[in-house]
Amino acid sequence: MAKFDVPKEQWAQVVEKSGGPVVYKKIPVQQPGPDEVLINVKYSGVCHTDLHAMMGDWPLDTKLPLVGGHEGAGVVVAKGELVKDIELGDYAGIKWLNGSCLACSFCMQADEPLCPHALLSGYTVDGSFQQYAIAKAAHVARIPKEMDLEAVAPVLCAGITVYKGLKESGLRPGQYVAIVGAGGGLGSMAVQYAKAMGLHAIGIDGGEEKGKSVKELGATAYVDFMSSKDLVQDVKNATPDGLGPHAVLLLAVSEKPFQQATEYVRSRGSVVCIGLPAGAYLKAPVFDTVIRMISIKGSYVGNRQDTQEALDFFGRGLVKVPFKTVGLSELQNVYDLMKEGKIVGRYVVDTSR
Repeated sequence: MAKFDVPKEQWAQVVEKSGGPVVYKKIPVQQPGPDEVLINVKYSGVCHTDLHAMMGDWPLDTKLPLVGGHEGAGVVVAKGELVKDIELGDYAGIKWLNGSCLACSFCMQADEPLCPHALLSGYTVDGSFQQYAIAKAAHVARIPKEMDLEAVAPVLCAGITVYKGLKESGLRPGQYVAIVGAGGGLGSMAVQYAKAMGLHAIGIDGGEEKGKSVKELGATAYVDFMSSKDLVQDVKNATPDGLGPHAVLLLAVSEKPFQQATEYVRSRGSVVCIGLPAGAYLKAPVFDTVIRMISIKGSYVGNRQDTQEALDFFGRGLVKVPFKTVGLSELQNVYDLMKEGKIVGRYVVDTSR
């Protein structure tokens, strides 16, 4: 078994007050409990949820001070005495779901993300924007050694989340799915997972740059909401029979797209809400929803099985995450770009700089 020298201190990005900014500073390295592992985080993806955690604009209290991040890929360097199925030196990933009770009715039915006692990385417990992070061993992603930790990091939230959403949609191969926010971090992966699952993706986003990226990733069509004169009709026209897509994945970070989706999804279609715009509401006409038999549902993060399936798609080369890597010290700059809506694909931070 490998042995690692774990330092007493480490570099981390710490949210000291709601609204930020993050503070790049040294903090102590924690020791894992009996059922936990300590992961030397090499890379961590940056998710829009991390921005919400810093701003404190969700109706869910964060711990303060807080180390954000929940897409951490690294190496197990210490473990508790109860951990038997992970060895030191193994690759592992820290996900949004840091831990759950494993005993409630949700955990017992593979719905552990719904556990009322769930621990959330980078929100209710410290996450992956540090060099060494702790997670419950039962819930860390098992990453095969042949995988590139830098490239796989964004799969640990964005990839798992959109893959789960596609499963929840009930879509079958050959059907059409509209992906709203297709040019963003989640959307860029949703397009690829959809293609890998035999689906036709219609990307919806704003701007030519995002359109070019979405088409290159495998989307059948792209609808630019910034230039479209009639978005609802344009989305319908992107399907062969003009009746609209069989499902919609809503990954947007603003409210308006959530109100539009039922207008262009086809009858008996599913509208799957994944994005979490702060303070947003859903609104749909009851008459239309009933007589067209439209399903509206939410999809949260994936369970442990979803995680391994999502990683398998990545491992087979069917999903390639478009990302840009910067140093952990530059995290605030990434947040600033997020606020301005200027990010195409995903940012990854390297904890060594």
